[in-house]
Amino acid sequence: MALTSETLSADPLEAFSSLATAISSSLHVAVPGVIESFDPDTVTCVVQPVVKGGAMASDGTVSTEDYPLLVDVPVVFPRGGGCTLTFPVRAGDECLVVFADREIDFWWQSGGTQESASARQHSLSDAFAIPGPRSQAQHINNISTEAAQLRTDDGSAFIELAADGNVRLVTTGKISASADAGVDITAPTVSISGDVTIGGKLSVSGDATAQGISVSGHTHSGVQGGSGSTGKPQ
Repeated sequence: MALTSETLSADPLEAFSSLATAISSSLHVAVPGVIESFDPDTVTCVVQPVVKGGAMASDGTVSTEDYPLLVDVPVVFPRGGGCTLTFPVRAGDECLVVFADREIDFWWQSGGTQESASARQHSLSDAFAIPGPRSQAQHINNISTEAAQLRTDDGSAFIELAADGNVRLVTTGKISASADAGVDITAPTVSISGDVTIGGKLSVSGDATAQGISVSGHTHSGVQGGSGSTGKPQ
């Protein structure tokens, strides 16, 4: 129904209900979206809200309409204490778009505590995109119920931390590590299955065993003087 002095006088409850509907239909809080493009330099995206919005006409009727494309939307990555978890953001990724209570322009440009440049509230211009929420059409399978995982969508590669303290890394690809200050591993035993190639010096403080023979304590047979060679180690 239209909000007029007559309707307010005739049925205040119905009028207030219509007023609440009119306000809520123009209030932007959160909506699912699909990312159209991502700029890794500005950490912003272009996103299309994918649930249609409602609009109330002057006669009180409500219709639905597509949201416009939202541009320069800051993308939210989990971060804190000087560390950030980043991941690729691609066109077609689903996300949740949330809208700030107040204008964010000055804050976005300079950070810190800022004044609002205008009186706008819950505006489409003050959105944030949070990647992660998925529709059933794009949900992932085989979620571990026993451990935390950082994984690919198809589950072919993951790093897993279980509640019992075990850590597991699985991949169908290659593992590469680079450490300018070195690598330290402390463990009672280290087992490696497969060939090992070392492109530098190998220092061993204890004994080493090759084919069941001690490197530091083995003996040689067939020892003789002159220019001959010793026998194989025993």
